[in-house]
Amino acid sequence: MDQNSGGATGRNRLADETSPYLLQHKDNPVHWWAWGEDAFAAARAADKPILLSIGYAACHWCHVMAHESFENEATAALMNELFINVKVDREERPDVDTIYQAALGMMGEHGGWPLTMFLTPGGEPYWGGTYFPPASLYGRPGFPDVLTSLANAYGTQKDQLKSNIEALKAGLDKMARPDGGGTLTMETLDTVATSLLRAVDPMTGGTMGAPKFPQPGFFQFLWRAYRRTGSPLFRDAVTLTLDHISQGGIYDHLGGGYARYSTDDHWLAPHFEKMLYDNALLIDLLTDAWLVTGSGLYETRVRETVEWACREMRAEAGVEAAFASAYDADSEGEEGKFYVWSEDEIDEVLGDAALRFKATYDVTPFGNWEGKTILNRSAGLELGDAAEEAVLAKAREKLLAVRGARVWPGRDDKVLADWNGLMIAALARAAGVFSEPDWLARAESAFRFVQAEMSEGGRLRHSWCEGRAQHPAVIEDYANMARAALALFEATGAEAYLGQARDWVAAADAHHWDAEHHGYFMNAADTDDLIARPKPIHDNATPPGNGTMTDVLARLHHLTGEAAYRERADQLLTALTPAEPEKAVHQLSMLMGFEVLQSAVQVVIAGPAGDAADAMAAAALRGAPTTRLILRVGPEDALPADHPAAGKGAVDGRPTAYVCVGTRCTLPMTDLGELEEHLRGL
Repeated sequence: MDQNSGGATGRNRLADETSPYLLQHKDNPVHWWAWGEDAFAAARAADKPILLSIGYAACHWCHVMAHESFENEATAALMNELFINVKVDREERPDVDTIYQAALGMMGEHGGWPLTMFLTPGGEPYWGGTYFPPASLYGRPGFPDVLTSLANAYGTQKDQLKSNIEALKAGLDKMARPDGGGTLTMETLDTVATSLLRAVDPMTGGTMGAPKFPQPGFFQFLWRAYRRTGSPLFRDAVTLTLDHISQGGIYDHLGGGYARYSTDDHWLAPHFEKMLYDNALLIDLLTDAWLVTGSGLYETRVRETVEWACREMRAEAGVEAAFASAYDADSEGEEGKFYVWSEDEIDEVLGDAALRFKATYDVTPFGNWEGKTILNRSAGLELGDAAEEAVLAKAREKLLAVRGARVWPGRDDKVLADWNGLMIAALARAAGVFSEPDWLARAESAFRFVQAEMSEGGRLRHSWCEGRAQHPAVIEDYANMARAALALFEATGAEAYLGQARDWVAAADAHHWDAEHHGYFMNAADTDDLIARPKPIHDNATPPGNGTMTDVLARLHHLTGEAAYRERADQLLTALTPAEPEKAVHQLSMLMGFEVLQSAVQVVIAGPAGDAADAMAAAALRGAPTTRLILRVGPEDALPADHPAAGKGAVDGRPTAYVCVGTRCTLPMTDLGELEEHLRGL
């Protein structure tokens, strides 16, 4: 039956979904289907190609294409006549997105969102692109012309398309079998770090050119290189970047939190969407940098960003609360409208205090962006003295209250297990560094949320929204949540967190491990609605599951002494390390996991819990290298026989620290000052 007939297939089905992105399209005249067998069955029955549109709720250009094309009656009618139309939230189904982004890349096109792919009824891609304008513009074909051309190609050129489809499928299958075959040494890490310096903008940090992304994983790798080598070149690349993004327009100086990227090369004009993952990773990096620099700017930005996350990203279920995914860039149909100001508005709100504020935050009569002002402090990268900052803080409070009465950008309320894992780990570590027990409590609450609301039969679900957990977990869910569990174990000493990390790794091994070629597939063996099983190894905005699993396996090996974790980590590294060392620049999270495997510094604290033991743990958190692990051993506990500190305990019933590197441990230390001095020596 044709979709225009008004029969069973002729309707938009997205109202039954929970994804905020899909629900944004529930009233489109397009007869959207959600991803699934029903859509593919309809395509087979009608022998129609599938138009696959992938985006996410905070995506500006997704909104533009929706308004121009998907809300247009004539364009929607053409889509309904020629295609089975499938809409996917890339954050709900990152596995679907990964496959078709890769296919687009194999076609020689740059990926991005919205992703627009044309598939056979079997899901094989035969052409694609990203945003298409409603009419031909700047050399790009108009969307109606694309629709007609691609439908005709499917209807009349099936034989010609077949060879292209087979080549694409072969390329997708190869994603599951990276070449591997290389070996890693600590010298490799230094070589890769040195090569990365060439990409760093020496004026404003970040990597050169526009747009500029914060890339916390990239700069975390350089920071670890600094801690490992002492080279000021690595240190300065990181601090230059953190200074500029923390004082630039990419940072929300009123509400806290960092935007996803800057559209220019000097961090002024953000793409105003705020993502949970960026802020989690930046909290981690800023915390590590503060431990060495003591920068008041970094501490302030950590505190403000944590406050933002806890205030504006709270997603509740019962007594527990996890974190929502993102805030949109747009409000009232206009990008950035919620965040920008005019000089007149500033004067009206602040009165006599406006002059100082305007001088500090780059407020001028003509604005600095499209006639408006993006608040920023790029002219001075350091904070003022306490008195000056107190005056500015009062002014910001007044402006924030006024901004709160504006029409807010949309919030994507989805809770994603992998992104929550990133924020839980960041909070757990920052809580100890900055002596903020409330942050630790917040991390534990989010962790319990995932355990209670997003777990079933020992396995995770990827997404939760409106009281429903759904979509199969990807490897990033297990990796990031296991990493979060280990961070909470180090912060609290509670054995349950270590046990949960072990259970999630076991689930990943059971359902995602490639027994033939090694490495973890993104999707589980019983996720059967995909045409390929990708194996994510390259770092993007978030670390890939295989990179994070390297770190998790390394930590579990050191914490438990069990050789099986080391063996699995070695298998992972052998399978995924490229033969050409220069290619490892795309696998920084895996390299950082290798560093933990090779040179972790374990601080074992044996003896009774209490203030003295807590002080030793805090000293370890603040003073040990970035490859640190903290292990608390109670009076009744015993370390595994294979652990280097096995058999070592408290001296005279007092909390006692042992610092272990490899198979060797120090003599017992019961004095806090002695421990701190030893850690400084490392």
